[in-house]
Amino acid sequence: MAEAQYYLGIDIGSITGKVAIIDREHNLIDRVYLRTEGQPINCIKKALKMIHERQGDLPIAGAAVTGSGRKLLQKVVGADIARDEITAHAVAAVDYCPDVKTVIDIGGQDSKLIIIRDQLVMDFAMNSICAAGTGSFLDKLSDQLGVLIEDFGSCAICSTDPAVISGRCTVFAESDIITKKNTGYKKEDILMGLCNRLVENYKTNLGRGKHILPPILFQGGVAKNQGIINAFEDVLKKELNGTSIIIPDNHDVLGAVGAAILAQEEMMIRELENRSTTSSFLGWKIPDINYQTKSFLCKGCENICEIIEIKREGEVIGRWGGKCSKWDVSEN
Repeated sequence: MAEAQYYLGIDIGSITGKVAIIDREHNLIDRVYLRTEGQPINCIKKALKMIHERQGDLPIAGAAVTGSGRKLLQKVVGADIARDEITAHAVAAVDYCPDVKTVIDIGGQDSKLIIIRDQLVMDFAMNSICAAGTGSFLDKLSDQLGVLIEDFGSCAICSTDPAVISGRCTVFAESDIITKKNTGYKKEDILMGLCNRLVENYKTNLGRGKHILPPILFQGGVAKNQGIINAFEDVLKKELNGTSIIIPDNHDVLGAVGAAILAQEEMMIRELENRSTTSSFLGWKIPDINYQTKSFLCKGCENICEIIEIKREGEVIGRWGGKCSKWDVSEN
């Protein structure tokens, strides 16, 4: 009988960190979803410690990272590969629903639209410049109304007359909310108006010119917000043609699940190519390792690159950000 093998995936963003462990059949063995609180390394160390306390020394046959902080985390955990978010989310979506044609993903600081045909990514769009189509848009503006983000959706769907929030920018939307509050609008009507505004921003910024078809999967932490789901289904009535948007199981960690699947695929490719299949994952000792990061400006030329450096136990293990190889760290 073959020894049990598990694959680890990490999705690290600016606001949240997600870790997933899957087996060979892609069953989810464990998962953690945490806020980074501005400290992505500590977030992942905490997540790995939580899993280790629950699962013990699971044998990790492959590890992969994705998300905006993937370069940093690849060095921290010794991941075998780092892959972009589009690929990771698409792989997880296809694994969950092989017929998927459209993936909606809304993160804390960016949002994504992925067009899939025959299980291949044909087109995509990302919004990482304006926060008005992201989870932080809802997070910030819900604070203005004294509503916990966890209660946002359940409160919003109680609305009978959603307010029209005019601002496409977070700053203007915030100003409009203050006006609506002062003129007596109900809290739930303002919240549902915010849901509608986010969806309109998403469709305008990412959906323009894209052929959106069902099945449509909604992934990411915002997919738990019923107000946003209702708003998407209302805006996409024609595209859905009577069907509903699909909210996958564990929708909030699917980026990490996709990374874990990619780790498994990488190890299978290495085996076929007669390369080493021993994972470079540093193991469950990671929470006890001391890491330090810093950044500095290189003034060697007119580019003045910002170099990010990471040390493990005092030893430099990685640098990036330069436009040349001056600060590269050679691999041992």
